[in-house]
Amino acid sequence: EVQLVESGGGSVQAGGSLTLSCAASGYSYFAYCMAWFRQAPGKEREGVAFSDTDGTISIADAVKGRFTISRDNAKHTLSLQITGLKPEDSATYYCAGDLKKSLWGGGIWDDEDNYNAWGQGTQVTVSS
Repeated sequence: EVQLVESGGGSVQAGGSLTLSCAASGYSYFAYCMAWFRQAPGKEREGVAFSDTDGTISIADAVKGRFTISRDNAKHTLSLQITGLKPEDSATYYCAGDLKKSLWGGGIWDDEDNYNAWGQGTQVTVSS
C-alpha cells in the first residue's frame, strides 16, 4: 500500500522557519517524481516545489528564495525547508507523488492532476 505521511507543520510567527517532512512507503520511491503542494482556505491547491528523480528541482516563483526541497532516496523522505515565513504561507501542505509517471510524458510539475499519491497534509499557520 502506497503511503505518504507528512509531518513538521505547526504555528509560527512571521519570519520564522519550518521544515516539513514526508515519509513515503509502499513503492519504489527513488523512481518517481515528488512534489509539495499547499492549499489555503478558500483557495485552490498550488504547487510550491518539485523534485525529479535525477535531482532536478523546481520552485514556484511565489516562494523562490524561501522554500527549499530535498529528497533522500535511501530514507524514502521528501523535505521542504521554509524560511522567512509569511502569514500568506498559512495553508495545509501536501506531499504528492507521480506514480503514473505522467510528468515523463511532458506534464507540468505544478499541475496536481499529474499526481496520484497524496498525503493527508500538515497544517502551517503563520501569525503576524
